[in-house]
Amino acid sequence: MRKFRTPKFLGKAKTNVQKRRIRHARVRNRVYGTSVRPRLAVFRSPRHISAQIIDDDRGHTLVSASDLESEILKSSGKDSKVSRASNVGVLVAQRASSAGVTHVVFDRAGYKYHGRIQALADAVREGGVSF
Repeated sequence: MRKFRTPKFLGKAKTNVQKRRIRHARVRNRVYGTSVRPRLAVFRSPRHISAQIIDDDRGHTLVSASDLESEILKSSGKDSKVSRASNVGVLVAQRASSAGVTHVVFDRAGYKYHGRIQALADAVREGGVSF
């Protein structure tokens, strides 16, 4: 199991980005994806959201989805960011089931578990992937 370093600026975090990176390092010290139970990593920007299912043992991305893909853009249109995140979760769950992934560990990447992150996680769970 690979341990990740905490950021160098651990002393006094000044910006929200630095605070999130500290939280992310803390989460990544505990969360590790194996071939049996890969890691569901989420990235959230102010406008978009993406998710990947990663096998950390091999260093391979098994499944990925983003709200910038044409499937999501056509279906969501001008929906809210939360509904687009849940659409990404549904797409990740469909692709994971076709890849044979049923169990994952959730890597929220230092983001708080609410809003878009929670909507994506709930949609993945409803799609049949457990974590």
